[in-house]
Amino acid sequence: MNRRDFLNWIGVGFVASFLPVAIAACSDNEETTTATPGEFQAVATVTALNAEGHLLDESSPIGSISIVENPSNPEQFLAVNPTCTHNGCTVDWNSEAGKYVCPCHGAEYSPEGEVLKGPAMDSLPTYEVKVEGDEILARVI
Repeated sequence: MNRRDFLNWIGVGFVASFLPVAIAACSDNEETTTATPGEFQAVATVTALNAEGHLLDESSPIGSISIVENPSNPEQFLAVNPTCTHNGCTVDWNSEAGKYVCPCHGAEYSPEGEVLKGPAMDSLPTYEVKVEGDEILARVI
């Protein structure tokens, strides 16, 4: 094999090694697919939320969403994106403590998504919620 052929093969190998990264960067990521601000989307029912006490839908029309009853006003619901702002893990709702807890590094968030305990520094993104009949509607703020 001569030098030119060798360098051509090295170049092809180099390009091929970055192909999976390029494909992944161009593919749709379910986590980032969200509705545009202003559009209310049906994400749950009041009946289901009352039965479960908490609802988590990682594939709702507006993206990953967690819905709980507002502790200070049981007639209202609060909704956040349950993706931890520290490391991207899905936070768990702890109904007894009334807060979200990250299973990866222990970050804690209020029902409104505000950071209560680090290592997270940023609050969870929130959704505006309204109820129409039995449907819970939410939209990106």
